Amino acid sequence: MLSLQHQGGDPRPQQPVAPAAAPLVPLRGGRHGPPPRLAYLISGGAGDGPRIRRLLRALYHPWNCYLVGVAGEEERADLEAFVRGEEAPRRYGNVRVAAAGEWGPVSRRGPTELAATLHAAAVLLREFDGWSWFINLSASDYPLMPQDDILHIFSYLPRDLNFIEHTSNIGWREYQRARPIIVDPALQISNKTEVVTTKEKRSMPSAFKIFVGSSWVILSRSFLEFCLLGWDNLPRTLLMYFANFVASSEGYFHTVICNSKYYQNTTVNNDLRFMAWDSPPRTHPVNLTTEHFDAIANSGVPFAHSFANDNPVLDMIDTKLLRRAPDRFTPGGWCLGNSVSDKDPCSFLGRSFVLRPTKSSAKLEKLLLKLLEPDNFRSKQCI
Repeated sequence: MLSLQHQGGDPRPQQPVAPAAAPLVPLRGGRHGPPPRLAYLISGGAGDGPRIRRLLRALYHPWNCYLVGVAGEEERADLEAFVRGEEAPRRYGNVRVAAAGEWGPVSRRGPTELAATLHAAAVLLREFDGWSWFINLSASDYPLMPQDDILHIFSYLPRDLNFIEHTSNIGWREYQRARPIIVDPALQISNKTEVVTTKEKRSMPSAFKIFVGSSWVILSRSFLEFCLLGWDNLPRTLLMYFANFVASSEGYFHTVICNSKYYQNTTVNNDLRFMAWDSPPRTHPVNLTTEHFDAIANSGVPFAHSFANDNPVLDMIDTKLLRRAPDRFTPGGWCLGNSVSDKDPCSFLGRSFVLRPTKSSAKLEKLLLKLLEPDNFRSKQCI
């Protein structure tokens, strides 16, 4: 069992409280009460409908909530029909496809991606109660273990932890991302997403320290409320600054959390994603293949990025890690049926909060225990 006391009760503080500076001390204890809920943002572009359907089936759990943002009209209509046609999402009402006016084309290098993420978090806060962590995924991502495993292990974590890879050593990003003055046409023109860079440069800020890292995050509900609900001016100030920052989603949350006395001690410097990087300069993750499967399976992380559409390694993950048959949901404790006679075990719905974790949960447990050791945890926060 993970050596952290289960965190029960309401995970949403009325106002932030500065965490203690002492190292986190693991406490033995069992899980009491229901597990935490996870709030997922799944985003995609035109043509990503089939990939998102597959991802939703692999990722679905009735205890969680899901917001799907997709740019294409056909994809949006197809996903809405998919959600209406599946009994579990229809019964539990926990999958929401963003309407046309809520999600459009975004620029990967401009502020529209960050704006879309913040809007999605606001929608999840408004429409779904009681979730504890926000997780962003794209159509090219995939889970590496059942949701029962993730929910089971996260039941023993403090609800204020934020998994966000970050560093203040911005290096080449200063001249290629922070100093340029940019225009993101996707703010006004739906079919234009390539950022325009001007010849002028701006100076570096002195009022705060810039941090950058992975755009893939697992953020606490409390921290997102801090960013969105406005009891402190820091998130708004930094949002204005990062509106003119190339690839702002790789710096905004990182800079807010590390410049906030309330949340800088809640960071775990890891995004819990498996990625394999290109040869130097190591700036882009490569598409994962069957050659990466053993490393993927042994990593202990719950997600991986990125996969080409229908790459055979996804079938290996489904069969060996998720135990998911094609066109079916990943089975868990909420599925009362069995696979005898090729029947779908999730066609019989049980209680949504019942978990049946697999052996994969032990790998995630081992990873988190290592990340939360005092020598790793405090020493790697906001450096």
